[in-house]
Amino acid sequence: MDVLTPSTLDEALRLKAEVPAARPIQGGTDVMVELNFDRARPPALLNLNEVRELRGWSRENGTLRLGSGLTYTEAMAGPLAEAFPALAEASRTVGSPQIRNRGTIGGNLGTASPAGDALPPLLVRGAEVELASVRGARTLLLTEFLVGPKRNALEPDELVTAVRVPAGPGSETFMKVGPRNAMVIAVVSLALRVDGDELLASYGSAGPVTGLVRAPLSERAGFPEQVAAAASPIDDVRGTSAYRRHALRVLTTRALDRCLA
Repeated sequence: MDVLTPSTLDEALRLKAEVPAARPIQGGTDVMVELNFDRARPPALLNLNEVRELRGWSRENGTLRLGSGLTYTEAMAGPLAEAFPALAEASRTVGSPQIRNRGTIGGNLGTASPAGDALPPLLVRGAEVELASVRGARTLLLTEFLVGPKRNALEPDELVTAVRVPAGPGSETFMKVGPRNAMVIAVVSLALRVDGDELLASYGSAGPVTGLVRAPLSERAGFPEQVAAAASPIDDVRGTSAYRRHALRVLTTRALDRCLA
C-alpha cells in the first residue's frame, strides 16, 4: 500500500484526482481500525497531516470555520469551547486523551457514522460542509452531506476541507449514553440547542444517519416525545430499540432543563 504525503492543499487535491481510491487519513482513529481488522484495503493512503490549510479554526463573517484537521482536543480548548460549547462537550466524551489528540472533525464527517460524536452538535448549528477538488469547491448542508450509514456525498476526487456554523448566541448542550463515560461508542447521543424561539435536537446512534428535529419553543412539553418518535433505532449488541427511544426522551428532558435553566 502506498502512502501519499502532500504538503499543500493543492497537492492533496491533485493526488486525490490522480488516485481517487486513495483513503484520506489524518488522525487515523477510524481508518487504522479498518485496516488492522482487514475491513478495508485501499490502494493508497492520502496522509493529510502536513497540509496546514486544513488545520485550526477562525471566525469569518459571523460564522465559525472549523478546518477538517481540527482535533477534538483543540475543540475543547479556550475560545472555541466558549463559542461552541456542545462540540466541546461532545469532544470530551471521545475516547482517551491520545485519541482526542489525533482524531479530527473531518474524520467524523468522512466516516459519516450515525454514532459520530461531533455530528449532533454540528447539525443543531445548521452546519455547512466545504468540499474541494481540482474541479473547484462547493458547499453542502450537513443534512445533505450525510446520505446513509457511513455514506456521504463526497465525490471520488473530493476532500472535506472545513465545516462552517453560525456564530450567533444560543444555549446548547450535548449528552451521551454508554456503558461507561469514555472509550465507548454511544448507545445513543443527543445535542440540543435553544435558538431564540426554536428548539433543535440532533440524535446519534438512533437511525441510519444522525437525525435532526425542530420545534417551536412553545412545544417544549412534548419535545422529548417528538425526538423519540423521529428516531428509527435498531436492536443491536449495544442496546435495544425500545431502550434507545426511552433514553432519547430522558436526554431531551435533561437537555431542555439544562439549556432553559
